[in-house]
Amino acid sequence: MGSVGPAGPVMSPEEVDRELERLDAEYEAVESSLLALQDHAGRRLLEGARLSGVTERRWARADQIATLLWKTFDRYTAALKAAHELRGRRRSPSRAELAELTGLLRGTLSVPGGGPPAPPVGLLDPGEPGGSGGGGEGARLAEQLTLAQLVERMNSWYAQALDVVAAADSVWSALPARIDLLSAELQRVRSLAHSVGVRPGEHPAGDDLERTTAELTVLRAEVLRDPLAFWVPAGGSSAPGGGRPDTARYDAAARALEDVRREIDAVIGVRQDAEQRLMKLRDLLSRADRTLAEARTARGEVLAKIAASEVPAVSGPPAALQEQLIRAADYRRRSQWHLLSPLLESLEQRAEQELERARDQLSAVTAPLAVRAELRGRLDSCRAELARHGRSGDRFLAERYDMARRMLWSAPCDLRAAESAVRRYRAAARETLSSAAGEPLERAEPGETGWAEGREEA
Repeated sequence: MGSVGPAGPVMSPEEVDRELERLDAEYEAVESSLLALQDHAGRRLLEGARLSGVTERRWARADQIATLLWKTFDRYTAALKAAHELRGRRRSPSRAELAELTGLLRGTLSVPGGGPPAPPVGLLDPGEPGGSGGGGEGARLAEQLTLAQLVERMNSWYAQALDVVAAADSVWSALPARIDLLSAELQRVRSLAHSVGVRPGEHPAGDDLERTTAELTVLRAEVLRDPLAFWVPAGGSSAPGGGRPDTARYDAAARALEDVRREIDAVIGVRQDAEQRLMKLRDLLSRADRTLAEARTARGEVLAKIAASEVPAVSGPPAALQEQLIRAADYRRRSQWHLLSPLLESLEQRAEQELERARDQLSAVTAPLAVRAELRGRLDSCRAELARHGRSGDRFLAERYDMARRMLWSAPCDLRAAESAVRRYRAAARETLSSAAGEPLERAEPGETGWAEGREEA
């Protein structure tokens, strides 16, 4: 080991050769990185783009860093070349040559100040190197650095420049193409929308289409001008370009378009089966009208045949539904599917309800006739049971039977009086059969009597 100088102990020939070999490898790595940065697609795009916002500021800085990188690399190259020329003079260098080599390889070089010059005022964010937060080091005109320190600095600057270039390239590679595909799909949906009458100002889906179209147009322009505004860096330490494109606005536009597409598909479905649904609606309302007509006829019959009964009034046909049905047919004729769709849904629900209401009214007005028929059945079944037991000739029972029968077959029929007569006849028949030790006719069933009382309770 030689004496100690400003660069440290004088290196031996073997140490010089090993150091030159290491520096050569670093030279090749740095040169490859700089050439890759120079040829990076993102750099070429940034150089030719009209930038704004975050990207304009960061690219101004990165472009200056790239320029300074080459200048610093040239200084590194010159120093390494000088060391190779000195080492190549002779196989066994003299001590003076070894001292000079030690100074070249381990000593310091005078290089420009600690960072690239600040970009134009207004382009650099505070806190970036060279900005208002880093001007102290950048203010020095020159620095003394070893070759190893010079490589470390170039690697740091390279990482900064590559981070900007790679992030911008990632955003430009992802978002514009996806926006263009979504815009093409939007045009297809727009054509479908116009074909079924879904237009701005006439249907909410048409307004949504207009908003989505405007959003995609603005989004694409902003992505092209300021891609780094749509970049989410990876958390923690990461390699240059670590992160992902921010697709939140694109995703929201895609969801909005999907909602519009589903709405238009529903309208198209209405167009395809509108006639069938209209025919079904006409049939439902026609059946409701016929049921109401039958209820009105039945009410007249009940009032003529049944006395002492409250028969509910029957409402008229649903005029409002008929008017809406005519309007729906007009929408179909004019191909106004977006108006027809909600009207059909409302009509279908109300038509079902109207038919059910008509059936309920028919049941309500014919209830007295059903009660009379039930009483007639009970009277005749009781008489048949007496005949089976050989008691049909009983005079008392025959009188009671005739009384009940006259009431049930007279018009108008007093249901309350007739029910009481039937009840008395059945009670007498049960008593007669029991006294003759015969088999009882039957026990009184719940609801067998008290029709009038039941109606009063109801």
